[in-house]
Amino acid sequence: MLSDLPIEVLLDNLLPWLAIPDLIHLGQTDHFFARLCNDETFWKRKLEEDFNFTDERTARISGWKRLYRGLRNPKTYVWGETSKGRLGLTKIPNSTLHDVPYPVELQIKSGARIVSLSAAGWAFFALDSAGSVYVWGTLNGTSYALQSDGYSESSKPAHTPLKLDMPSPTRSISCGRLHATTLDDQHHVWTFLSWGRPFRLSTPALGATSLDSTPALVESGWNFSSVLTKSGDVYVWWPFAAPLRDVIDAQNVAMDAADLKSHATEDGVIPCSTWELHEEPTMLPPLPQLPDLPLGSAEPVKLVKLAALESRLIGLTNHGHVLSIAVENDIAVRSERWEYLPNFSEVDKIRQHPAYVSSQLKPPQSLRISHISAQFQTFVAYSPGSSSVILLGSHQTHVNSNPVILPALQNNDVISVVLGDYHYGALTSTGKLLTWGEYSRGALGLGDPGMLAPGQPGGYSTEARRRAAVANGGPYPPGISEPAEVNFGHGEAKRDKMFCFAVAAAGWHMGALVIDLEVRFLADCCSDC
Repeated sequence: MLSDLPIEVLLDNLLPWLAIPDLIHLGQTDHFFARLCNDETFWKRKLEEDFNFTDERTARISGWKRLYRGLRNPKTYVWGETSKGRLGLTKIPNSTLHDVPYPVELQIKSGARIVSLSAAGWAFFALDSAGSVYVWGTLNGTSYALQSDGYSESSKPAHTPLKLDMPSPTRSISCGRLHATTLDDQHHVWTFLSWGRPFRLSTPALGATSLDSTPALVESGWNFSSVLTKSGDVYVWWPFAAPLRDVIDAQNVAMDAADLKSHATEDGVIPCSTWELHEEPTMLPPLPQLPDLPLGSAEPVKLVKLAALESRLIGLTNHGHVLSIAVENDIAVRSERWEYLPNFSEVDKIRQHPAYVSSQLKPPQSLRISHISAQFQTFVAYSPGSSSVILLGSHQTHVNSNPVILPALQNNDVISVVLGDYHYGALTSTGKLLTWGEYSRGALGLGDPGMLAPGQPGGYSTEARRRAAVANGGPYPPGISEPAEVNFGHGEAKRDKMFCFAVAAAGWHMGALVIDLEVRFLADCCSDC
């Protein structure tokens, strides 16, 4: 009988070959196959194979089958400040303060299933299930371009989403303030200082000939790029500073002379004029001696994740150690060392935090930090699950620093935390997006403050202040310290069927990917057969 085969054989060799309708029908035959066809690891792997979707930047540990269903028709929402075309909207809705203070659906090329979103200082990058990249906004919002310029100019705005024509499918994207770093399916690392002229960093150090030289992930800081290899080594480069800046400027002069301006086509495609930069990035020093942690891996300690601040990298090991290192520039980094942050790593120290000692907040019984994120001057270290722990630090955090702990985020199954300049967002495994911080031109996404009742999150404190703002177009409402839920059904009753599965933030804007749970899984699948 089929059920007599080892489970590993069924999961690895049979189920992946079945069409989705056949898979669903098999799961309806008996309890054994029902459990087998709902295996979380199987659906997680199928998401990556079929939709180019990875869990690289979230701490999600379940719900992969539901996500697979929803990724057949995901929706992209954006909100916040509108300058420099950063929201990609053809029509800006009216609001009291002339921002977009609530999520508005963005239309991207028909048929594109967006599975990942990343935000830069004035722009967004979106990755679809085929590995194509879409961009909108302005990559370098500190300057201006002529209308006749092509996308070889970093300050050339894309007022609506445009597709980048790249040599190979892209697997991951990380944005800095004025640039982005990507990793493609050939293990090539690309740096975008403009959308039209990305360069590939060509070096034996990242040649993918061994674990030491195979990129595992890329991470962009404010003005630098970094890559973590599968062996745990970290390399950094500074494209806006000499000597790389001089090489890049010379290449731009040569490409201008060859008239490689990367003008967008009528069907919304930017033909990228790619080139190779033959330079050796700076390798960061090895990790220091680290203490044993209770839930540490059986494997040797190594870095498995990076998160970048303005001029600092946060590292996370496979055992749950959180570390920090300054990466101001090539010369300074040579004298730097990784600094271990015990108050962000060790459960005994975290349990002694005043947020747990002086309140009714339930402290963690055990802990293993599994994810980190960072942007500008703030970083976050967190763990998954119903007893999740969310620890906030800054660019000034050192070995004796205590994290900031917001009680509303603890034990709340948070799977992702994103950071703008002064606004923040936390995504839960149940598809809820919580935001807090400054108003930031509507980037909290909690609604038009002129239309919200006084005292409501995102609104004004009194009716008098609300009326004055409506009449005068300001001032901005106060920021909020207590995370509040974003509603993706603006103007409607709260829509529980809308499930947010990814979020991005930077500057004064935010974006999210959302799926509609009211979809008949089998019917949709069969319609494609």
